[in-house]
Amino acid sequence: MSNQAASVLQLKGGFIYTLRLILQSNDIEEIKKSLEERLANTGSLFLNEPLIIDVNGIEAPLAWAELIDFLESKNLPVIGVSAQGELLEQAKGRGLYIIDVDNLPSREAPEPSPTDEPVVLEASPQPASQDPDHKKQALEEQVSPTMVLKRQLRSGQRVYARNADLIVIGAVSRGAEIIADGNIHVYGPLRGRAIAGARGNTSARIFTSHLDAELVAIAGIYRLIDQDFSTEIHKQPVIIELEHESLLFHQGDDLN
Repeated sequence: MSNQAASVLQLKGGFIYTLRLILQSNDIEEIKKSLEERLANTGSLFLNEPLIIDVNGIEAPLAWAELIDFLESKNLPVIGVSAQGELLEQAKGRGLYIIDVDNLPSREAPEPSPTDEPVVLEASPQPASQDPDHKKQALEEQVSPTMVLKRQLRSGQRVYARNADLIVIGAVSRGAEIIADGNIHVYGPLRGRAIAGARGNTSARIFTSHLDAELVAIAGIYRLIDQDFSTEIHKQPVIIELEHESLLFHQGDDLN
């Protein structure tokens, strides 16, 4: 093979974190309603995230075309389906890529709690590459400089620290959104949304001197303010980290 032909393309391993949409009902209207509510609360947390549809918990029929059109209208591109039985055959007949989610590597997690909700969203990691160039790139990303903002973020403003930590010296207002692939530090009231580890970094943390957020998330695991932050941490200095698929909140008096 000539050098010219060899330079046309390269094949390299890689990894992505996907969302896994676990359906517990085939009622398409209820599914759409539940997703609308979930996405309204989470802002851009799941925006443009690749998605696997898991229908192992339901039986046929399912309005595949309507569901996929709806997901894509919400900027959730479908990359595959996990199914069995008749739904598996239907998915194959529509040319959908079949994924065995049981063989995907995953972070250690406790048994899921029972829920009445018809839709669950969770992060599912894909296999990591062993390619040396990929490892080098990952290392370079880890040492990227920290982004520092010395101002208030107002409602509707959005900041993304790609491959970096984010430090905000000032308030993050309700309706504002801060995102980082690494850690997030907010030295001021955090009232909007804070999303750390946006590309799957489970060791990322959120630090704030005043927790009053609408939403906090690490590596796709999130919690909303309406789920009752305890009085011990509400409007207090807090450190948030991810452990076994759950967000842990620690008092951080040293952040004052």
